[in-house]
Amino acid sequence: MFTGSYTALITPFKNGALDEAAFRRLVEWQIAEGTHGLVPVGTTGESPTLSHDEHKLVVELCIDAAKGRVPVIAGAGSNSTDEAIDLSLHAKNAGAAGVLIVTPYYNKPTQEGMFQHYKAINDAVDVPIIIYNIPGRSVVDMSVATMARCFHELKNVTGVKDATCNLQRVSQQRAAMGADFNQLSGEDGTALAFMAHGGHGCISVASNVAPRLCAEFQNACLASDYKLALALQDRLIALHDVLFVESNPGPVKYAVSRLGICGPEMRLPLVPVSEETKQAVDAVLGQLGLTAAKAAE
Repeated sequence: MFTGSYTALITPFKNGALDEAAFRRLVEWQIAEGTHGLVPVGTTGESPTLSHDEHKLVVELCIDAAKGRVPVIAGAGSNSTDEAIDLSLHAKNAGAAGVLIVTPYYNKPTQEGMFQHYKAINDAVDVPIIIYNIPGRSVVDMSVATMARCFHELKNVTGVKDATCNLQRVSQQRAAMGADFNQLSGEDGTALAFMAHGGHGCISVASNVAPRLCAEFQNACLASDYKLALALQDRLIALHDVLFVESNPGPVKYAVSRLGICGPEMRLPLVPVSEETKQAVDAVLGQLGLTAAKAAE
């Protein structure tokens, strides 16, 4: 089971190309700061604008840089089932501990269509599958009943990254699938409540910027020390808020650039964040004592 703070890694660019050196620096820093696991090429990793070759290279770089010190769950989702199978096969062969498969976006499949999508991946690739349920981006919402069917009928489906913003889902999914169903939050701001409802961890955007604090927060939750977790949540909430004042990963890339790890460059249709957002991010980094010097330690 995957537990704790898993960073939904950004993908650094330089002059339009992958910045491999910066990506390796980011992975090394994340592990040194106590991050429990890494998730490359998800939404925060700008997977929609990566070529297939780039996508696969980022997965390989992450696994190579991690060197088995923490698990890597590779983003491998697509609204094409064949493409998701191809990316999942690559991730497994590269050494990923699991794959993160988003519900098919834009196509708007039915519940049966979603089940058949995951069944096809399950049957083709023997690797743990984490369902990524994010209705706000994919437009479809996998029901608890369909998720339970996937878990009970498909041997490789082991859990969910839940970004529904519906905290009842955690308890409903525990009731339908039991405590062995691996529930990971997909939303930093409500991760405290998610964990209190029986969650096992968070695939976090904020941990790109504050990996130590996010790991300490998850450690407190997993130890049922919710007094400490609340104190850490109070420190982190401004960061959780400011990282989404513009489309992800704009603010988080700018924040990481301020830590001296990589540049803020993104690919169209995403554009650099506004001066107002930069000032807001800088203010929160200052409140948390996060600086380039800290990241270099």
